[in-house]
Amino acid sequence: MKQIRTGTAFCMAIVMVLVMAACSNNTGQAENAATAGADFRVVKSEKGEIKIPTNPTKVIGLSVVYPEFLQALGVTPIAVQNYHTDLPTYLREPLKDTLKMGIAETPNFEMILAAEPDLILAPVWWSDKDYDQLSGIAPTVLLPQRDDWRDELKDIGEVLGKKEIAEKVIQDLAAQEAEAKRKLDDLVGNETVLYMMVMPNSLLLYGDQIDRGKFIHTTLGLETIPNLPKDPSLSISLENLPEYNPDHLIIQLNNEDNAEIKQTYKDMLDSPLWKNMNAVKKNQVYLMSGKDWFNVGMSPLANRYAIDSVLQAFEGNSK
Repeated sequence: MKQIRTGTAFCMAIVMVLVMAACSNNTGQAENAATAGADFRVVKSEKGEIKIPTNPTKVIGLSVVYPEFLQALGVTPIAVQNYHTDLPTYLREPLKDTLKMGIAETPNFEMILAAEPDLILAPVWWSDKDYDQLSGIAPTVLLPQRDDWRDELKDIGEVLGKKEIAEKVIQDLAAQEAEAKRKLDDLVGNETVLYMMVMPNSLLLYGDQIDRGKFIHTTLGLETIPNLPKDPSLSISLENLPEYNPDHLIIQLNNEDNAEIKQTYKDMLDSPLWKNMNAVKKNQVYLMSGKDWFNVGMSPLANRYAIDSVLQAFEGNSK
């Protein structure tokens, strides 16, 4: 009997070992499966490491330029901040179903909450003060302030797992810019170009030290007037305009819906000073949309659109 009990105990021990081994193996497989199927990942932000959905589908980008970065990466945001009532022409169709929240010093938390985002992206300079409220709505990634929009695009691409797409967007745009620069050199040569914004009761001249002016004079290689001060921008009155007398004028109205700006523009067109400008007499004045050019020099989509607009204007003038 003792031998039987000993044999039975030995068999039971073997069975327990096998069961425990099987359980351990199943547990390991379950853990591996859970890890492989995790619905979140960890990314870096200005607030440290943040857990975000692996594949976010309802993304909000706070700042007027972030929606353009998202769209360039193939991600249509569910809500956007918009400076003008109408979105730029190139965004109207892709963002036709996107919630427009307007823009203010403080985000519209009620509208953001109603949109039910699963990820919020924002530049730290814009949204640091609102971080606690935003992160209470959805995982919020604050990204660093950048001097070059290309670095901003790469930051967002890194968060969304679209770094290679971001690089391709940059490369494709660089090729488009180089081709446009070559064409404009053939069309314009060394003739001077002035880029001007019509403001309420004043005119703003852009040099190559600011995003928009840099796009015109550096990216596209259009020759600036020799006496333009080395400032990012220069505000002048209509009476001072003849001092800056280029061969070509690129003009925008800062806001086409603003009555004061429209009146300033009309007064300029009616002025003898304006009619005596070289560019006016040569019929080399090109009016661009202020809304469509709002993010020029700060976004790949805006730059693409502006390149096409400039080429169309200068090529049309040469015919």
